[in-house]
Amino acid sequence: MMRTYAVNSPQAAGRLLALMMIVDGNLASSELQALQHSRILDHIEMDVPEFQRLLQELCDDMLTASATVNGAVQLSNPVIDNLLAEIADPDLRRKLLHAMWKIADADGWLADGEAVLLTRASNAWSAETNFHRHTR
Repeated sequence: MMRTYAVNSPQAAGRLLALMMIVDGNLASSELQALQHSRILDHIEMDVPEFQRLLQELCDDMLTASATVNGAVQLSNPVIDNLLAEIADPDLRRKLLHAMWKIADADGWLADGEAVLLTRASNAWSAETNFHRHTR
């Protein structure tokens, strides 16, 4: 079972960033650099040691809450949607989605898991009328 965090909390936002980094089964140094360059951790008021702890917690949760397919851990769409639902603020959604794209692009390859997460985030968050208003 995945732990829950308060809506719009640094932990909820940080977990989505961490998930973006590991959803392809490989934590690349280029993804860590993209995270640092995006300055999103400053925006969500999370320091690097806290992010690293959150990343470890996510890995622990995924090992207990997920199915493995061909040796890779995969989250179901409802689990992903629940994680995305913990971010309700349109501005935070926009900034997170931007940072998630930078992380996904960092290694020059869009893995299936990354594409699924980005698509689900885009669909869930753009369904909100406020998201459209704030992105123009």
